Amino acid sequence: MGINWGKYKYPHLFDEMVNEDGSPKLVAQKLAAHLATIADDELGYLKSTAELAIKEMGISFTVYNEEGGSIDRQWPFDIIPRIVSKKEWDVVEAGLKQRVKALNMFIDDLYHDQKIIKDKVFPKELLSKSKNFRPQCMGMSPAHGVWAHICGSDLVRHSDGKIYVLEDNLRVPSGVSYMLENRQVMKRVFADLFSDYSIMPVDDYPSQLFDTLAALSPRPAEYPQVVVLTPGIYNSAYFEHSYLAQQMGCELVEGSDLVVNSDDCVYMKTIYGLERVDVIYRRIDDLFLDPEAFDPNSMLGVPGLMRAWLKGNVALANAPGAGVADDKVVYAFVPDMIRYYLSEEALIPNVPTYLCMKDDDRKYVLEHLEELVVKPANESGGYGMLIGPASTKKEREKFAELIKEDPRNYIAQPTLNLSTVPTLVDGQAEPRHVDMRPFILSSDQTHVTMGGLTRVALRKGSLVVNSSQGGGSKDTWIVDEEA
Repeated sequence: MGINWGKYKYPHLFDEMVNEDGSPKLVAQKLAAHLATIADDELGYLKSTAELAIKEMGISFTVYNEEGGSIDRQWPFDIIPRIVSKKEWDVVEAGLKQRVKALNMFIDDLYHDQKIIKDKVFPKELLSKSKNFRPQCMGMSPAHGVWAHICGSDLVRHSDGKIYVLEDNLRVPSGVSYMLENRQVMKRVFADLFSDYSIMPVDDYPSQLFDTLAALSPRPAEYPQVVVLTPGIYNSAYFEHSYLAQQMGCELVEGSDLVVNSDDCVYMKTIYGLERVDVIYRRIDDLFLDPEAFDPNSMLGVPGLMRAWLKGNVALANAPGAGVADDKVVYAFVPDMIRYYLSEEALIPNVPTYLCMKDDDRKYVLEHLEELVVKPANESGGYGMLIGPASTKKEREKFAELIKEDPRNYIAQPTLNLSTVPTLVDGQAEPRHVDMRPFILSSDQTHVTMGGLTRVALRKGSLVVNSSQGGGSKDTWIVDEEA
């Protein structure tokens, strides 16, 4: 009859829902009691209902293979939510706002006076070897001093119970549509629980996103023309691009739908003629944005787009060049940035990080590869990493050579014991490792989502949560215990 919490194998790390003695945490008691009363066949029915809803809603993601082909897969979802108290989330929210504020000040400084380098807080050689620093952006001052309007910071909880920032995604962060769709699926599956719990909403994200973008408009207007620029249907995040455009009531466009005229303004081609565009939420990487300024072979961007942006005739979110802070080596300096720009200590700590560009750090990393996680500076999606404890001798030897060839491109971190959340496996709950990606919106105001995209490693013992590598997701409930 339902989930037997007495048989839940506590992982002896940190579980988000269950105490060490097997009892549910205070914030999760109603949920645990409810799951315990659901008959086994009904649990299976609820799981099937969620899968059917995902299929009906067309929620999918794209996986690429080594041959360059791709396949659309149904979004993997677990019906047991991750639950967090609002009291704890308030601290996380404050820490994320602090972090994004410092990161935006850092980016703005790099494209102006570079005071943080002159004051020897940030090494000059890091900037000179940055793959995402764009000299074309020097001297640009985006509205409100904000470069990274949409940021996704990945959070993990270690076995010590503390939450850490694992990395910051400041170029074209994805995943928020899945956070929103997860909530819609859960409302279908556990409608009764939403009346028992005071669960903080996430449904207002599209309107907050539109307001964030509209506040960047160079023309005063009640309803500026905002568009979402996508690389097209073959992009792995195309579902999200179309979903957000539809939710915001904006046009979804490709580069060929836009043109920059002789007045250095951007226009959208419509059946009624050209219509001026004020704000572009771009889901295209910098190098493909404008063949005049970056890659001349790009078929995805808009010729002259950078010229229009630099003259202040159109707003781009995120701003070109924001990716200079989306670098795992730069990440190690964020606590220093917070101290330098805000005269504060970081509210959410970084994971301890070894910089292979430093002689002592590199020596330590090379001697302890089988204990560490090694990451390249600019890869995403869990690719290009070495997970030491799960690696072979051959893999470690390969990474040792890579580190020696280009030390600046690699960092290493201890292998974290990620927290777990009960996950439905064959009708019973088993612990599976999770992380979370909240989203922070910044323009004239700053908003943090009430929760985020919780990603779960569906394979037993695995620490890899990315959907493209066998991970799945859960709805994240921020619960106000005092309501």
